[in-house]
Amino acid sequence: MSGNSLECRGPGRGLWGLYFWALTHHWFLPCDVYSHAPLRSSDILSSIGYETIIQHLNNGRKNCKEFEDFLKERASIEEKYGKDLLGLSRKKPCGQSETNTLKRALDVFKLQIDSVAQSHIQLAQTLREEARKMEEFREKQKLQRKKTELIMDAAHKQKSLQFKKTMDAKKNYEQKCRDKDEAEQAVHRSANVANPKQQEKLFVKLATSKTAVEDSDKAYMLHINTLDKVREEWQSEHIKACEVFETQECERINFFRNALWLHMNQLSQQCVTSDNMYEEVRKSLEMCSIEKDIEYFVNQRKTGQTPPAPIMYENFYCPQKNAAPPGKATGSDLARRRPLPIPKSLPDDPDYSLPDNYSLIYQ
Repeated sequence: MSGNSLECRGPGRGLWGLYFWALTHHWFLPCDVYSHAPLRSSDILSSIGYETIIQHLNNGRKNCKEFEDFLKERASIEEKYGKDLLGLSRKKPCGQSETNTLKRALDVFKLQIDSVAQSHIQLAQTLREEARKMEEFREKQKLQRKKTELIMDAAHKQKSLQFKKTMDAKKNYEQKCRDKDEAEQAVHRSANVANPKQQEKLFVKLATSKTAVEDSDKAYMLHINTLDKVREEWQSEHIKACEVFETQECERINFFRNALWLHMNQLSQQCVTSDNMYEEVRKSLEMCSIEKDIEYFVNQRKTGQTPPAPIMYENFYCPQKNAAPPGKATGSDLARRRPLPIPKSLPDDPDYSLPDNYSLIYQ
């Protein structure tokens, strides 16, 4: 296959490798080669960049499926055309009563048309094979993607779950802080109250609230640290996924492009094959001889050398045959053949070419 192959720069070194920078700055690039405007999201739960890549990959898979269906339909057209042409060549009479050199040319014509029909049927089988290869390629990439998508789905769920736990811990911590503040205010308000038991209760509540704040603060910090680890793990998996998807997309574009290139080569080869077969017909037509065909017909169908004798006049009362009327030619003169006429030129038609001035090069 000719043509320049597409360059694949390797995982993480192309456009999609920019995801590392994007994630560390809370930007989520769509990583679509058709878009240059990044989509911003400061939400840690946002997956807009990942979803955009998945959508792009799905579109690419759909495009491959469309080309696969195109090949199958083209194969059906080629097969139907080949079978119809084969039926026409074998069943439809075409100059079956011709003789000698023109008959041989017609035999070559029917044979080559039959071969052209067979070549179209063979092309249909080739196209179906190419469609099968495209289908296998799609399914192979689908299975490869599935593994990465499962890992990413698990990472997304873990991040979301840990984020929820962290937010719950934050709410609990904030509530405990408010409870402590209320307890401190209650102690200050009761400073002048003479009831020692009431003050003791307030001090116990304050101490309890301080302990609760310390415990909730530790739990909150623990969840924050855990969330950061989960975020780093998710980010690492995200970058790996981008590298895998970038490699897949590079392979898909290259495979799709090469498949289309091969399809064009197959169609071109079909045209060359057909023209070679038609050239055989043209060569056989060049061997046709008008003189030989006329001579062959005369020799095969002649009824004699002497024409019928003229009918003589017979007088009823005088039974004596008169001589031939004056000016009438007799046998030997009529048996002579004149030279063959020259075929009249056909009207000026650019689609028609006589065998003696035929050329593959258009004038």
